[in-house]
Amino acid sequence: MATPVSIKYPMPSDVRSVDNNGSLHLLVVDPDHAVRGACCEIAAGLGYAVQDAPSIAAALKLLRGRAHDILLLDMEEPGGEALELLDEAKILDPDLGIVVMTAFASVAAAVEAMRTGASDYLAKPFGAAELAMVLERISERRRSNLSNRRLRDRLRSPQGLGNLIGRSGEMEKLYRILSKAAQSTHPVLILGESGVGKELVARAIHANGPAVGRPFVPIDCGSLAPTLIESELFGYVKGAFTGAVRSRTGLLASAQGGTVLLDEIGELPLDLQSKLLRVLQEKEVRPLGSTECIALNVRVLASTNRDLAAMVAQDKFRKDLYYRLNVVSMRIPPLRDRREDIPLLAAHFLDRMARETGVAHTLSDDALRTIMEYDWPGNVRELENAVDRACALSSGPVLHLGDLPTQLQNFRLQRRRAEHPVPASAAGNPPAREVAVQPLAEMERIAIVETLRKLKGDKLQTARLLGIGKTTLYRKLKEYGIADAGPEGAE
Repeated sequence: MATPVSIKYPMPSDVRSVDNNGSLHLLVVDPDHAVRGACCEIAAGLGYAVQDAPSIAAALKLLRGRAHDILLLDMEEPGGEALELLDEAKILDPDLGIVVMTAFASVAAAVEAMRTGASDYLAKPFGAAELAMVLERISERRRSNLSNRRLRDRLRSPQGLGNLIGRSGEMEKLYRILSKAAQSTHPVLILGESGVGKELVARAIHANGPAVGRPFVPIDCGSLAPTLIESELFGYVKGAFTGAVRSRTGLLASAQGGTVLLDEIGELPLDLQSKLLRVLQEKEVRPLGSTECIALNVRVLASTNRDLAAMVAQDKFRKDLYYRLNVVSMRIPPLRDRREDIPLLAAHFLDRMARETGVAHTLSDDALRTIMEYDWPGNVRELENAVDRACALSSGPVLHLGDLPTQLQNFRLQRRRAEHPVPASAAGNPPAREVAVQPLAEMERIAIVETLRKLKGDKLQTARLLGIGKTTLYRKLKEYGIADAGPEGAE
C-alpha cells in the first residue's frame, strides 16, 4: 500500500512560480488518489500542464501517446513495475526528467533512485515548497538540455550556424562543447591551425549566448603595432601623449555588455599580457593618461594557432593569464582530420558563388577526388580560396582539375605518377628485358612433342627436322612415356 504523503495547504508564499514558456508537461504516477491530486494541484498552480495516472499500465499508455517533460513516479509499486516504467520512459525520451517518490528517506533509497535513471527524488511525506523546488530544478535542467539540442541541430544543418559546416565525428564533438559554452559567460580559449575557422566559432558562441544583440569586437593581437597595442586596447584621454587631441574609447570598453575576441593571443607581448590579466581580474580598465578606471562588463574569448602550454613552459606566455583564459577550451580539428566534410564545404562555397555571380558550378569527378585527397595545410580558408579561383577561371559550368590552383594540380600529378609508374623507356633508357627462364630439358621436351604432333607421329621426319638421331628420339620419347606413341599418342 502506498505511504500517505503530507502536503500542506494553502501553498506557502515562498514557493515562486516557474516561468514555463509553453508549459512543461508533467505526468504524476501514484496509486494514492490524495497524493496524486495534491501533486497535480500544486504543479498546475506552478504553470505545468499536468496529467495523472493511478497505475503503471495507465502511465505507460500516456507516455506512449504523447511526449512529456517530467515524470513524478511513486517507487512503492509491487513487483518492480516502477523500474520497468523507468526503463521504457528512458527509451522513449532519454532527456525525460524523472523524480521518484519514496517513503524511505535514506542514502540507499537515493542511490537506488539515481541508479534506475531518476534525476531527483522526494522522501514522503514532503511539503509543497519541497515539491516546487525539485520541479523547478528538473525544469531548468530540461530546458537547458532542449536548448542545447536545438543549438546542436542548427549547427549540424547543411547551412550551418555562422557558416559552421560539418557532420563528421570531430565536428559533432565541437558542437557539443560549443552548445554548452554558448550558454555560459566563462572565458573560452579556441585553439586550432590557421584557417580552420576560429573566428566563426567565436561568433557562433556570441550569437547563441546571453550577450546576443550586443557588440562583438574581434581584436587581432598579431596585427597591432607594438607601440599602439596598449592605447588600442585600453583607450586614452585627451593629452595622454603627443597627438592625442581627443579622448578615445579602447577596443575592450567598446564591447561593453558584449563579447571581445582576442584573436592570436599568443602574439601579445609579455608586458601587455600582465596588464590584460589585471583588466580581466579586476573587470575594469584605465585608459592611458587617466586616473579613473572604467568598469568593464564583457565576455572574453581568445584564439590562437600556437601551443600556449609550450609557450608557458618556455616563459613566453604568462601562466596566470593562460589559466585565466583557459576556463573552457575548444580545439577545432584541421580539415585533413575531417575529410568527409570537404564535399559539404565545397558545395556551400559553390552555392555562395552561384548567388553572387548567377552562374552555377559543379566539380568534375577528378576535381572532387583531388580536393578529397589533398591535405589542405591552409584548412577551410584554403579550400574556399581554391573554389573561388576555380569558379573565376573556369570556362564552363563544370570545374575541372585544370581550374584548381597549381598546388592541387601538382599534387594530383604526383599521385598519378605514384599509382602508375612511367616505364624507364619513356625517360630515354631502354627497358630491362624480361626473359622467362625455363629449364633446358623442358624446352627440349616441348620441341620434340610439338614437332611430333605436327608431323602426325612421323618419328623419322621429326628426328630429321630436329637434327637428332632416330635412336636419340626414341630414347627421349621413352623418357616422356610416349615411346610407342603414334600420331594420337604424340598429342
